[in-house]
Amino acid sequence: MYRLVFFALIALALLALGFSFTPLVGPGAGEILASFAVLAVVICGVDAVAQRVLRLPWRAESSLLTALILLFVLQPSLAPSGLLGNALAGALASLSKYLIAWRGRHILNPAAFGATVVTVFGFGSFSSWWVGTPALAVAVAVLGLLVLWRTEKVRVVLVFLLVVVGVSVVRQAMQASAAGTGIAIADAVLFALAHSPALFLGAFMLSEPLTLPPRRWQQFSVAALVGLLAGWPIAVGDLFTFGQERALLIGNLLAFAFAVRGSVRLVLEKRRMVTPTAQELTFRAKGRLGFLPGQYLELDVPHRRPDARGTRREFSILSAPADLPTLRIAYKNGDQKHPSSYKRALAAAEPGAVLAVTGTWGDFVLPRGGAPVLMVAAGIGVTPFVSQLRQLRAQGVDRDVVLIYVASEAAELAFRDELEATGVRGVVFTRDEPAGLAESWTWAQGVRLDAEGLERVVPDIAARHAFISGPPRLIADLAPALQKARSLTTDAFAGY
Repeated sequence: MYRLVFFALIALALLALGFSFTPLVGPGAGEILASFAVLAVVICGVDAVAQRVLRLPWRAESSLLTALILLFVLQPSLAPSGLLGNALAGALASLSKYLIAWRGRHILNPAAFGATVVTVFGFGSFSSWWVGTPALAVAVAVLGLLVLWRTEKVRVVLVFLLVVVGVSVVRQAMQASAAGTGIAIADAVLFALAHSPALFLGAFMLSEPLTLPPRRWQQFSVAALVGLLAGWPIAVGDLFTFGQERALLIGNLLAFAFAVRGSVRLVLEKRRMVTPTAQELTFRAKGRLGFLPGQYLELDVPHRRPDARGTRREFSILSAPADLPTLRIAYKNGDQKHPSSYKRALAAAEPGAVLAVTGTWGDFVLPRGGAPVLMVAAGIGVTPFVSQLRQLRAQGVDRDVVLIYVASEAAELAFRDELEATGVRGVVFTRDEPAGLAESWTWAQGVRLDAEGLERVVPDIAARHAFISGPPRLIADLAPALQKARSLTTDAFAGY
């Protein structure tokens, strides 16, 4: 995700550089290039020193990403005072990741913090948000949508945009009324989107996963608060307003209050193959790690010369909260001919290796109460269900659950013993018949699972909360049947 954001911001910077030779963009080409050079050198330098002191791997793309965001937030300049102010903002942004942090995890958006300090205290530069111009609006929207689609934050930022535009329109209307004039709603909406940094703020800053809370409703709350403050900046005397980057910082504090979390170290204890194509990793958590059954974690595996896919990946948590400090994940080996640098590094990790969990997220959690549940899993997509069923068993909760397990062949049924031990009713869809199935499990006679077949084996689907974890194609195939469920929660994945 970081590489995607990085490349999107580079594309936006090149476009802005082209427009700088026209009246469509305020800063000139020299100002843009000089400011970015200063920001990049300072941020990379501070990050490199700080991470060397803390014995952390330096990630150049993270440093350059912060520099690119600040480039669009701060006023580019060729004047020594302006460049010095930009340099200070960059240094403060970088330092905030290490000094304003909780258990190894930064609390505030670094770029927003650096821009706020130099703006409020007048240190040679200020936040102009020159990216908020009609010439760049379409590019920001398209590139931002790519990022949000990949990170599944479209709805969160949509809430932010609805609030910020709505509040901005009301503000413009009240200002026009006070001046004895009127406004056209369409013009007010266009102004709120194309003549302000709202699109950029939402897509490239609010969506940063490290400063968002783990649950969707919490993320919506943060988005609404930031939208309210950014749409109608509240003045604090004659000093500053709670708008734009200050609004984002307040949202960061709310996110921190929702979930006081931090980076947790994991010590690899062992690995084992659970099917011919999938393996399980068992860790011991060093520190407090909180998660709900069904959530996922982001695992950081630093390594030399990472490819464009980066050093972090998301994995559904296989173990239950009751199993802590033991924590387990599983993944499919996948493409062995052209594996990512991440996969090679993870495969090379030996017992005793220390890796970091940068956070836990997700709403793929069972509803409260005792309503019946339908679980549909494909292959290694069964991992969140193992966590949920293990937790129910540890708590002594007896719940009506039907598990539909789809795999290419019987040998690919991962964690079958654990699942059968929970007593859950299961229906297995494989080409060949699995040997020795538990009494509560049945084989679907080699039939391919589709919407009609799902309704046949689960006739009471309308009374159940449905959960499906698997590739997007399976989710699409089963959609006609799953839409009839009491509710539907999906966890789509396409491998890594």
